[in-house]
Amino acid sequence: MRNNYVLIDYENVQPDMSALRDLHQYRVLVFVGANQPRIAVSAAAQLQPLGERARYVQINGSGRNALDFHIAFYVGKLSAAEPDAYFHVISKDSGFDPLIAHLREQRIHAQRSESVAAIPALQAVTASNSDERMAALLANLRGRKQSRPRSIKTLTNTIHAVFQKKLSDADVEALIAEMKANGTLGGDDNKLIYALE
Repeated sequence: MRNNYVLIDYENVQPDMSALRDLHQYRVLVFVGANQPRIAVSAAAQLQPLGERARYVQINGSGRNALDFHIAFYVGKLSAAEPDAYFHVISKDSGFDPLIAHLREQRIHAQRSESVAAIPALQAVTASNSDERMAALLANLRGRKQSRPRSIKTLTNTIHAVFQKKLSDADVEALIAEMKANGTLGGDDNKLIYALE
């Protein structure tokens, strides 16, 4: 399974990171500005159970976008070492968006989210009711465009993968039945048709 790197712009946002605790394929780098001498105890308590999967990156100098450049450097360094990794930049700073677009053009998996909870893969894992699960599944399928599952069998496998095999077969069947009932899924078992837009 590919590693997911969560790079947090701690100058810009101090997100709840507790959802990452049990997800062993996630690595967290918290970038702390030169003028930030302290980390909130709540943040440290959320990162401590991650052990070696989490670390702080203290920025030595200060200046406009100094921390942002450090994040960009680490994405480049890590993507060179792990080309299949996925990079989640957590920041409210939309200045990262051109970098994310360029990374995607280079076939590097990357996105910016304003919080850890907004990471699409985490939305699926942390979904606690059928409405949240359906929203997470539909968001995943919309993002796939032409590579959507074509049969019930591959859709079933996709749903299990999206939810990291945490759903029962009955839960997966219920999601598929709900998609058929609400009109987002049609066709027959071997040639599915989606109405997701």
